[in-house]
Amino acid sequence: MATIVGGKGSFMLAAHDTKYKMSKVEIGRPAPGPNDVAIDIVFCGMCHSDLHCVNGDWAVGKYPIAPGHEIAGVVRAVGDKAAGSFKVGEKVAVGCMVHSCMECELCKQGLEQHCPKMCQTYSSMFPKDCDHDDCADTWTNGGYSTDITVHQRFVFKVPEGMPLETAGPLCCAGVTTYSPLARHIKGKENMTVGVVGFGGLGMMAVKIAKAMGAKVTVFGRSEAKKADAEALGADFAVMTDEAVIGSLGRTFDCILDTVAVHHEINGIISTLKAYTGVLVLIGGIPQPYAMAGFPMIFNGTRVEGSLIGGCALTQEMLDFCHAHKISPEIEIIHAKDAEAVLHKLNDSSAGAKRFVIRSETLKEM
Repeated sequence: MATIVGGKGSFMLAAHDTKYKMSKVEIGRPAPGPNDVAIDIVFCGMCHSDLHCVNGDWAVGKYPIAPGHEIAGVVRAVGDKAAGSFKVGEKVAVGCMVHSCMECELCKQGLEQHCPKMCQTYSSMFPKDCDHDDCADTWTNGGYSTDITVHQRFVFKVPEGMPLETAGPLCCAGVTTYSPLARHIKGKENMTVGVVGFGGLGMMAVKIAKAMGAKVTVFGRSEAKKADAEALGADFAVMTDEAVIGSLGRTFDCILDTVAVHHEINGIISTLKAYTGVLVLIGGIPQPYAMAGFPMIFNGTRVEGSLIGGCALTQEMLDFCHAHKISPEIEIIHAKDAEAVLHKLNDSSAGAKRFVIRSETLKEM
């Protein structure tokens, strides 16, 4: 969120280049404007997007920068116009965006994530005329920090009884998978869902799809994660096993591709139902996919991208996950260990677990 360069009173865990070297940096955060909520951050999850921002994969190139868009904390102060919605001491969460124009048709439809003026929690240039011109034209810094100030529209209530450490990751991995499943699966009977990849996103996709009543199959490169997938009630298929893939022809109503590195996808096209089945890309790969035209034509394949979810849908997702007792697998870490976790994310040794920084440990560095 908005940052006062050269300011004082707040701390962030910042990357200074593409080498993952993280250190504590003092910054300023603005006092809450009329529509703002000031939050003391308690936990922040570490997402694969943080890695791509830091290491240059997405050509962000802004340093020093604090990633982090899986934020959970406690309200410290509220602006006058936000006082009717939030109160001091309330548990809240913040996800991948902190502002938008709030006036365009996309925003009115609850699709703030697609607003041309959407401001990401980190790496976006903070706009002018949004109550904090002292922060304008500087990039946003995210949840690897001690506190944050956010417009009330982009702050979400953590359901009573939900562990605070799980709320932040749900606002990224949770809504990223919930959003396409809500469009294509929720409220429908006898639906079948495929999930490519079984990392953090894949595991959430399985849990949410099962809670919606769907039959779920996980696609993997090998059988290494078969037992883990089956433990959640999913079937498992190796993508390179032609006999297995052949047996799944015209099976799926929706396939969520969660893999964040370049990979082959043509083999699963035939497993989608013709014209009604849809392949949803949510892995965030910068390289172009190599999609063969004829298999798509003969199979009547639909492909779509999906980006997180709007504000109302994010709150809906939190309430749904609480009602169905859905949470990510997490490990709480000290801020000093975040650098090592980025290396684990880079070499794919982090697994499906979500690492969550305990924010108060940042002050100890």
